[in-house]
Amino acid sequence: METDPHQIRDLIRLALLEDIGDGDHSSLSSVPADATKRAHLLVKQDGILAGVEVALIIFEETALFYNDPALKIEVLLRDGAAVKRGDVVLTAEGNARLILKSERLVLNIMQRMSGIATYANQMTDLISDLPVKLLDTRKTTPNFRVFEKMAVKIGGAVNHRMGLYDMIMLKDNHVDYAGGIEKAINSANAYLKETGKKLKIEIETRNLEEVKEVLRVGNVDIIMLDNFSIEGLREAVKVIGGRYETEASGNITEKTLRAVAETGVDGISSGALTHQARSLDLSLKAF
Repeated sequence: METDPHQIRDLIRLALLEDIGDGDHSSLSSVPADATKRAHLLVKQDGILAGVEVALIIFEETALFYNDPALKIEVLLRDGAAVKRGDVVLTAEGNARLILKSERLVLNIMQRMSGIATYANQMTDLISDLPVKLLDTRKTTPNFRVFEKMAVKIGGAVNHRMGLYDMIMLKDNHVDYAGGIEKAINSANAYLKETGKKLKIEIETRNLEEVKEVLRVGNVDIIMLDNFSIEGLREAVKVIGGRYETEASGNITEKTLRAVAETGVDGISSGALTHQARSLDLSLKAF
């Protein structure tokens, strides 16, 4: 997934406005304007670290946004590092009010990203010996998708599509509204020809009969096998015979992942990567 740095900065500025509003009155009322202090980012739970690069942008954007002198940041651990309780991720030194303004946004984003990266890493470890990709989905937090997708990748899984704009995915509702599989596929290909867009076409199937219908029509790139049984997945993979890329989806958890991967599908998509991950405990403390 290619990340637009301007998008990240725009999201950070909006988050700063949401949190600080017309001022951090706690700091303004109690901390001298010229106070210079230090703080370090502590790990309080074992896991995979994610969001360090985002944290650096947060510190930078907070200083720019509020016309404060930049902090001196020393990074000790990078994104993707396996961390344990007691590790120090980075140290920050400079204006005390700036440290306090940045603190909560840094922690909120890094804790969430690290939790996702940790869960993605745990999931990919379960199938690391098999030739299958673990994919994320659009089941993400609104206005936080870019960070969650970054975390998935840091954890070792694969970004699927970023949104509705970078792939044609014909789900069951699209097929039903279009009037069937053949009409949906033909309309999608006609649309690409008309617009000149170069997008992959993926179509969801709900049973083996729909798989056979897709094979008859052709002109797609990926066949999604949604909520198939393990035996159904094996049969579908056999019928498709490598003619199209296959993706299994539906109720994918750490308990079902291995069995699904062993059916021979090319990819497995799991919304759980983002919507079931628990934040990793981190803390920013003065020292």
